[in-house]
Amino acid sequence: MGRWEPDARGRLERAAMELYGERGYEQTTVTEIAKRAGLTERTFFRHYADKREVLFAGSALLRERLVSGLAGAPPAASPMGAVAAALQAAAAVFDDRHEQARQRQRIITANAELRERELVKLASLAAAMGEALRARGVGEPAASLAAEAGIAVFKVAFERWIDTVGARGLGAFILEGLAGLEALMAGGRP
Repeated sequence: MGRWEPDARGRLERAAMELYGERGYEQTTVTEIAKRAGLTERTFFRHYADKREVLFAGSALLRERLVSGLAGAPPAASPMGAVAAALQAAAAVFDDRHEQARQRQRIITANAELRERELVKLASLAAAMGEALRARGVGEPAASLAAEAGIAVFKVAFERWIDTVGARGLGAFILEGLAGLEALMAGGRP
C-alpha cells in the first residue's frame, strides 16, 4: 500500500466520491475507500470519523469563512450587510469546486441520513453567524433572524449554482438571492 505517498486526505476524498458515485453511499465501505486510495483503514480513520464525514469535512472551513467574513464587514454595515459580506467570503471556497460540489450534492440528495446531516450543518452555520453578529453588537432577534435568512439565501443560491453550467460563480447567485430577499421583504416580488 502507498501509505507514505502525499495527500492521503485528498486521495481518500477522491476515492470516496468515486465509489459513492459508482455504487452509492450506502453500498460503499470504509475498507473499499481506503483500498481505492491505496491506504489503510487506520489511515482513513486518522482523517475522518466515518464515511459520512468525507462529505462534510469542509464544514469547518465554511464556518471559518462565514465568521471571518462577518467580523471583517465594515463596522457601520447593517446586520444583513454583514451577512452579505460573510456569504461572499464563503462563496470563494467554492470557486474552483463546481463539479465536486455538484457530485457531492447528488450523493447527499440520494440519502436521507445525509440530507439530515446537511440540515444539521446548515443549522450550525446559522448559529455561528448569529453568534458573530451578536459579537458585533447586534441584538436579538435581529442577530438570529439575519443569520437564518443568510443561510436560507446561501442554500437557495447554492442549489441554483450547482444546477447551472457556465461562468457565473456562486457569489453571483448569492447577490441575486439577497436582492430577491430584500424585494420580498419590501412587499414586492423578487
